[in-house]
Amino acid sequence: MTGDIELIKQTAIFGGLGDDALTELLSAGSVKTPSRGETLFLQGDPANAFFVVLEGWVKIYRITKAGEETVVGVFTRGQSFAEAAAFTAGKFPASAECVTDCRLLMIPSRHLLDRIRARPEIGLTMLASTSQHLHSLMRQIQQLKAHTGAQRLAEFLLSLAPVESGACTIALPYDKALIAGQLGMKPESLSRAIARLKERGVRVKQNMATLSDVEQLRDFFEQERAEVLRTRG
Repeated sequence: MTGDIELIKQTAIFGGLGDDALTELLSAGSVKTPSRGETLFLQGDPANAFFVVLEGWVKIYRITKAGEETVVGVFTRGQSFAEAAAFTAGKFPASAECVTDCRLLMIPSRHLLDRIRARPEIGLTMLASTSQHLHSLMRQIQQLKAHTGAQRLAEFLLSLAPVESGACTIALPYDKALIAGQLGMKPESLSRAIARLKERGVRVKQNMATLSDVEQLRDFFEQERAEVLRTRG
């Protein structure tokens, strides 16, 4: 875990903690390496731990009364999940599944609560960090709703691009249905967005996306955003 400390420090929930407090919390933590498709917990299970993604992607989902799966969120390197349930030591309100092979830091809920009882300032600091992160997520959701489908997909691909300019090929981290869910779109809307981005040099085949010009795609995203702001202003 030593090599992951800097990443863990940057995780939103740990952002305000000092080194000594962080060391206390991590003392009972363990690194798990679940495989793609492995279930971490199910909706209704006792919330006995929370997690930080060190590598890979994890989806959080709920099953509706109609038996349909609804994706609540997708988490990747440097992000934490299930901490709210861990704070209450209640039950997980949703299920979690690895959509790729993963490395995860798991911290037991009981240890977290014990540390907070012993040092209440740890809980207050984590609460403040979580609150700031929640406000940031709310802003992101508002921005997402203001974006067109093509904008959302362009921004997603740009976030995965390994270069700032020129051409590149991206291995999509999970299937298109999950990408659509994460971007707040239906699968057919995602297909239309992919078709629209073809004229911007984007080609998507199975789990691979090819960008002919990253800067061109970024320019498209910025132009679309400016147009949306203009029409809504």
